[in-house]
Amino acid sequence: MAFRFMPTRPMRLAVAILVLCCATGVRAEEASSPTSRQPAAATPSPSSPGQKGGAGRDPAATPSPAAEQRHLPPDSTTQQTLTLPGRTLNFTATAGSIRIFDDKREPQADIAYTSYQLDGADRASRPVTFLFNGGPGASSAWLQLGAAGPWRLQIGGDGAVSSATPDLLPNAETWLDFTDLVFIDPVGTGYSRFIASGEDVRKRLLSVDGDVSSIALVIRRWLEKYDRLSSPKFVAGESYGGIRGPKIVRNLQTQQGVGVRGLILVSPLLDFRDFSGSSLLKYSYALPSMAAVAREVREARGAPLTRADLADVERYAQGEFLTDLIKGQADTQAATRLADKVAALTGIDQAVSRRLAGRFEVGEFRREFDRRNGRVTGRYDGSVMGFDPYPDSNSAHFGDPSGDSLMAPLTSAAVELTTRKLNWRPDGSYQLLSESVNRSWDFGRGPAESISQLRQILALDPKMKLLVGHGLFDLATPYFASKVLLDQLPAYASPDRVKLVVYPGGHMFYSRDGARQAFRAEVEKVMK
Repeated sequence: MAFRFMPTRPMRLAVAILVLCCATGVRAEEASSPTSRQPAAATPSPSSPGQKGGAGRDPAATPSPAAEQRHLPPDSTTQQTLTLPGRTLNFTATAGSIRIFDDKREPQADIAYTSYQLDGADRASRPVTFLFNGGPGASSAWLQLGAAGPWRLQIGGDGAVSSATPDLLPNAETWLDFTDLVFIDPVGTGYSRFIASGEDVRKRLLSVDGDVSSIALVIRRWLEKYDRLSSPKFVAGESYGGIRGPKIVRNLQTQQGVGVRGLILVSPLLDFRDFSGSSLLKYSYALPSMAAVAREVREARGAPLTRADLADVERYAQGEFLTDLIKGQADTQAATRLADKVAALTGIDQAVSRRLAGRFEVGEFRREFDRRNGRVTGRYDGSVMGFDPYPDSNSAHFGDPSGDSLMAPLTSAAVELTTRKLNWRPDGSYQLLSESVNRSWDFGRGPAESISQLRQILALDPKMKLLVGHGLFDLATPYFASKVLLDQLPAYASPDRVKLVVYPGGHMFYSRDGARQAFRAEVEKVMK
């Protein structure tokens, strides 16, 4: 599950479960003690100046006793071997944290990370990729354990149930073959936590700009700590990571002095404005995915559905559909024509479509699609069906059969990986998806968007590349929205620099073997 935002209320439509260093000046240092649980030789030595610890420690930066009680344990570095088909990977794994300080050098938060660096590689030429999920309020477990990390949890099929055994398997599709990996958990997610107890720090870091600044700073400090500033650098974000990612790259370019070679976005949301208020575009954006769900579930197919199979729906969604939609219900002929066409594409009862004027909110589609059988579709993957717990209710009272069932196995697997394989044992609970962070999020003066930053980062660096991946059946962040928005970019965002790929699957399309393998190949191309 990557996108942790939920479109249930106007402004938080994206916050279901879809992060200027806090403008005032935030600093980051490696968390309180650089000492590893492993022998010193196993830990790359920090190279950046101004590290806390040892002789010359600045008394102003000494954490208070209360802060010390909340800090994370020293980093743990271990040597790992992964046996995969046709190759064996030897690498250094580190589970640890970097501490954030304010402009008064008071500790604010410990940001946890998990990094994997291939042994024996040339650091100057070896790419390093920083990965995070979205939410806001999601840890990086989905990308790490579902797609790119050395170990993978089965999150599709029999593995996509709450009671599934959280067995970690070697990931044949890990990206570690061609890039080192750093998974970052924003504050309040995973084991990351606030050190300061005041409300000011929470308000600052649980905001669009504060989140971006803190993560960008952590990226820079990790690069300094492990002597990787000369390495080719990439950023990957999922879901709300579509807002977070371009803004972080822009901050790195202009505030942190760190250049980025490429940005990889997985099932991203790029502009909240199109999904809020009275915007009509949300109906156009969602229609191809709704039609894809109908064709996947209701048609007998000998081959996987592809985006090419939806060419007719895409043409309609940005043509006649929009024309009739704009005419409104005042034009009864247009309204009826639209409603009947949508009913035909989605398989939903024509009378229901006419009652809703063909304007299906995602929640309405999910319930009406198979209401006659008392089932609802998933939000993250509309092709996944589940029982409606209250099928006779006038109101909708159901969760997400394609997402909720993953909470238990993913949480257990993340704890197992951190504490047993990587030998890092923070106290407190692991927060896979924090509703507290989600509820507290400050979106600023209006719905967030990152298209502005996409334009800026691509214009600033003509060598930078953008790869966007989506699933056909994703109703949370429909692929067609990204398609339309990317088409609006200026000519310098040429096809050799900007690419959209769409696979059979949902929000976490990488849960399907074919999609995961194909997307990995696309990522590798970006880095070569």
